[in-house]
Amino acid sequence: MGSILVFGASGQLGQCLAHVARERNMTNLVFLPEAQANILDNNGLQAVFAEHHPTHAINCAAYTAVDKAEDEVDIARKVNRDGVANLSKLCAQHNTILIHISTDFVFAGTGNQPLVETDETAPISVYGLTKLEGEQVIPEFTDRYFVLRTSWLYSEYAGNFVKTMLKLGRERDELRVIWDQLGTPTYAIDLAGCILSIIAGGNEQFGTYHYSNEGVTSWYDFATTIFELSQTTVKTTPIRTAEYPTKATRPAYSVMDKTKAKTQLGVTIPHWQESLRVCISRLAAAEA
Repeated sequence: MGSILVFGASGQLGQCLAHVARERNMTNLVFLPEAQANILDNNGLQAVFAEHHPTHAINCAAYTAVDKAEDEVDIARKVNRDGVANLSKLCAQHNTILIHISTDFVFAGTGNQPLVETDETAPISVYGLTKLEGEQVIPEFTDRYFVLRTSWLYSEYAGNFVKTMLKLGRERDELRVIWDQLGTPTYAIDLAGCILSIIAGGNEQFGTYHYSNEGVTSWYDFATTIFELSQTTVKTTPIRTAEYPTKATRPAYSVMDKTKAKTQLGVTIPHWQESLRVCISRLAAAEA
């Protein structure tokens, strides 16, 4: 198999891809530093594609500062839409399959049934809007792509909710956590495994897919489970979203249906509590 380019390699998912690639002895992934592979730098991208002739390009690069995006619309759009357009054009030119990571934030989150890929998108934040624009620009240039929408990513790597809760749980006696936003945590190691399985299996069932762990929870129940599994003693108080105002509005319900991913990509998806237990164990082992 030819080379696989990873853009956004220094981020959480990029680091998880490196972790899983090591476990699976996949040596053909090229983890590109941003200085060499900024998705807004067309000349740099062209040089990278010409050098590596990739079979696949995995785009983990994104503007993900949800609240800051409300004030930095142009920057968010450049990264989340224009950068994706740049990659899509080059993938088409080099017959490279694009694997692009998107988000549950493309939905309004006003329903109460698990979201399928064909449900109406209606983002309620600048971040969600620009990520949707990124999804929409891909088929303008290539039909050889996978879009994977995911949610509530965490892992042992980079900053995320699990690591923040563990830190705050050690520092404070009480935490107030939102209970009226429902979704599914996703262990980024599992998502990385899904991506590499698509590639290793030669899958060409192109299109848009949902991938999160199984099950449903609130941020409050997610936090209390983190504390239970890590044996962290801290009082947790459930609060409504209105009691914790943020610049950007979050979807109230973003549980995604993964039937399409399981049937067409052939992936097995663990329950979120099972994967959280693995992550907590690995974090504890790293601290020992």
